[in-house]
Amino acid sequence: MEFTDKLWQEIEPIYDHILELPFIKELTDGTLSEEVFTFYLKQDTLYLSDYSRALSLAGIRSDSNEQARQFLNFATNAIDVERELHGEFYEKLDAGSPLQKSPSCFAYTNYLLATATMRDNAIAIAALLPCFWIYREVGLHIYEHAALENPYQDWINTYAGEKFNDSVEKAIAITNRVAEEEPNRRRKQMIHAFVRSSQMEWKFWDSAYEMEQWPRQPKNAVPA
Repeated sequence: MEFTDKLWQEIEPIYDHILELPFIKELTDGTLSEEVFTFYLKQDTLYLSDYSRALSLAGIRSDSNEQARQFLNFATNAIDVERELHGEFYEKLDAGSPLQKSPSCFAYTNYLLATATMRDNAIAIAALLPCFWIYREVGLHIYEHAALENPYQDWINTYAGEKFNDSVEKAIAITNRVAEEEPNRRRKQMIHAFVRSSQMEWKFWDSAYEMEQWPRQPKNAVPA
């Protein structure tokens, strides 16, 4: 059994809960409101900006040139997705004014950046994997069950597509190679980081559906 097989076993209950979220069900049948989807897109734009930084940090801290190159490519691809996929939807939808990060987006991105900066790089790599892997699995699930003429088909095609699948397979392979060289104590820390990020993935989608806001919003809030 590969190390990443163990990782996925650990988060199967979380993944099952993700598939049961109203956001995912309505995205699948095409009934998700434009207001909620636009809120999600804006949060995802903010998320991907920090996610690409965390990927870059993992690349810079890598032991091998090839691993560094892969993570820097991942970081570039994250920016490309934001620019191309999000840009197309922003042109179709009434994007309105920019948002600041929701509490859940803020917590997730700060967790990833803190882990990529201050923890061992093997732990950072494990923390970064769920965004790849869960998005592919959710994308494939939705692709298989999606309603015809789904208004969010471009989103579905992106995460169920071969290009994204190729990146996911590379990220999984790197995680397995890194884990092989780590002691059991570090591998347990990698599992914990993978589970925590998976919990954050669940929370990110749930908070988007709820259009989560900060309590006691100050009048002159500084965007985070």
